[in-house]
Amino acid sequence: MKKYFLKRTSLLLTILGCLSFACTNHNSETGKGKWISLFDGKTLKGWHGFNKTDTIPNWTIEEEAMVCLGAAADAHGGDVVTDEAFENFELKWDWKISPGGNSGVMYHVVETPKYPAPYETGPEYQLIDDIGWPEKLEEWQKTGADYAMHLPNEKKKLKPVGEWNSSKIIFNKGHVEQWLNGERIVEFQAWDADWMKKKADGKWKDYPDYGLAKKGLISLQDHGKKAYFKNIMIKVL
Repeated sequence: MKKYFLKRTSLLLTILGCLSFACTNHNSETGKGKWISLFDGKTLKGWHGFNKTDTIPNWTIEEEAMVCLGAAADAHGGDVVTDEAFENFELKWDWKISPGGNSGVMYHVVETPKYPAPYETGPEYQLIDDIGWPEKLEEWQKTGADYAMHLPNEKKKLKPVGEWNSSKIIFNKGHVEQWLNGERIVEFQAWDADWMKKKADGKWKDYPDYGLAKKGLISLQDHGKKAYFKNIMIKVL
């Protein structure tokens, strides 16, 4: 009986040790694989103006949405960024814009006085009024594009201005997907030969640090018109 008890005790201690090891490993990656809210629907907590430390006068809250008023005083706009930086992630959000509106969501943004605006470092998921924009738009300027780099495919289905759309960006070790209303509309590999050529030949040729950061802030763009964001969630991969 004593030997049996000792064997059972030894087995129990082994199991508990394994469970403890597993729990320790899990806790070492707290938050990984879990959805985290980046916007509480009530305040701008967790966000600040790019390269700024004061209040954010050109953003407000309306009906549980984070709203850009398009009223920034400085020439580079009033973009906001998250307080926290992210590397590999899945980001999803709901959005709508006003007629003639223009905005965007950027990631891997590097915040330093060296860069006057987030777009100098952060790739952008473009948001714009494809139909009502007062000038002719190139395809790389339209909603859903990886701005000035990769075009959306034929699965793009954009809702009319004033209605809510759902978007998603997945960035995982350089593999990038952009989704719109349940469809994957852009897919590419960052930093490969094709990516480097697009950068060198296009709009970003004069921005040497564009898209090179592997970790950075999430940014919402102020481009002079009202834009609305809600249900902003991120999952670390």
